[in-house]
Amino acid sequence: MDPSQVEVPPLKDLTIDNITDNVKLINSQCPNPRLKYLLERIVQHLHDFARETRLSSDEWMTGLLFLTAVGQICTDVRQEFILLSDILGLSLLVDSIDHPKPPASTEGTVLGPFHSHEAESAPNGSQIAHDPDGEPCLVLCTIKDTQNNPIEGVKIDIWETDSKGFYDVQYAGREGPDQRAVMHTDKEGLFWFKAIVPVPYPIPHDGPVGKLLVQLKRHCYRPSHMHFMFAKEGYDHLITALYLRGDPYETSDAVFGVKESLLIDLGTVNAEQAKQYGVKEGDKLMTYDFVLVTEEESRKLREKNALEATKKLGLKMKLWNGLPVPDVD
Repeated sequence: MDPSQVEVPPLKDLTIDNITDNVKLINSQCPNPRLKYLLERIVQHLHDFARETRLSSDEWMTGLLFLTAVGQICTDVRQEFILLSDILGLSLLVDSIDHPKPPASTEGTVLGPFHSHEAESAPNGSQIAHDPDGEPCLVLCTIKDTQNNPIEGVKIDIWETDSKGFYDVQYAGREGPDQRAVMHTDKEGLFWFKAIVPVPYPIPHDGPVGKLLVQLKRHCYRPSHMHFMFAKEGYDHLITALYLRGDPYETSDAVFGVKESLLIDLGTVNAEQAKQYGVKEGDKLMTYDFVLVTEEESRKLREKNALEATKKLGLKMKLWNGLPVPDVD
């Protein structure tokens, strides 16, 4: 930007005590109130962190090199920054704030670093997993709204690991997507497919995030689960997963994704179901009734929560495009 086209407030005599106010001052002419507010708060918190911890130059450089390494390992099929956000609990926090759920609706959880847009569309009843070592599992699910009405035409993105705990994208030389698919609900809000029983697995730990976990004396395992992502115009976007109750990592998920409402027990396919769905009697059975909220329901709850939360912090705020900004009028 041409310096002659902006009015920059004078900065001088910068010290530990006044640097924060000066940085906020020079950013204060931002015309976007939400961006201005976000930058003001992140500067305040980062500077307070440095002052509180008496951050050393060596520690600061270590942090910068760590973030550099996180970026360098990212690829189209591996997002180390998402993984870092996950293990710090930030992913779950942001999802919970941005996609609040009223009672009796399905809660969200973390996306994880291995979602892929390669999944192929598949009709109901498809076999989405082809691992011969996986334990067969029939998945029968419905999607309804908060008034218990079935929702037709919901796009469902599904993905899980193989029986060894690896996603398809983790294999070099793979021929195409597996253990994943995109489906749509029928007029009864039903979708069903043939998969394998989820297994626990480690998140990628050969990179900087894995090294950080070692330093923190934390394990890198996730409990057994299957991912689901739902999209339909007029409904709040939902990223969630179903977790197997009793998994050894149920209470210590490396990315904090488990919620009580998302824990399930696997059933067993009976003779009638085996005949109806073309599977073997005795196979494992996963069932769940998902409940989506409308965009309007989510918006109202998000705005209500935002104003209540900021009021508790003693902040005078108003909403701008549905998000809180300082109320300076």
